[in-house]
Amino acid sequence: MIIVSTETIPGREIAETLGIARGSTVRARNIGRDIFAGLKNIVGGEISEYTKLMAEAREQALERMGMDGQKLGADAIVNVRFMTSAVMAGASEILAYGTAVKLK
Repeated sequence: MIIVSTETIPGREIAETLGIARGSTVRARNIGRDIFAGLKNIVGGEISEYTKLMAEAREQALERMGMDGQKLGADAIVNVRFMTSAVMAGASEILAYGTAVKLK
């Protein structure tokens, strides 16, 4: 499955648009990460625990979007975007979405 953030794929022609492919995950912080993040907040610097948490969430959302594209019969997903929203205190959703297409 080709997944790109551009509207087209260089050297390939889109034959058909199949619809929106999407994948999401909701992740919550945990007490261990929160304690360390609180200490980092005092001294400054990157909160690597949260960086890792968000990176894992993005990868899972991309993987689920790819599976949704496969269900639609897509060869590729173009114009991929990410969105995040707070679901509740301490929990966020990461959504990956794009246009599922068939290639010539």
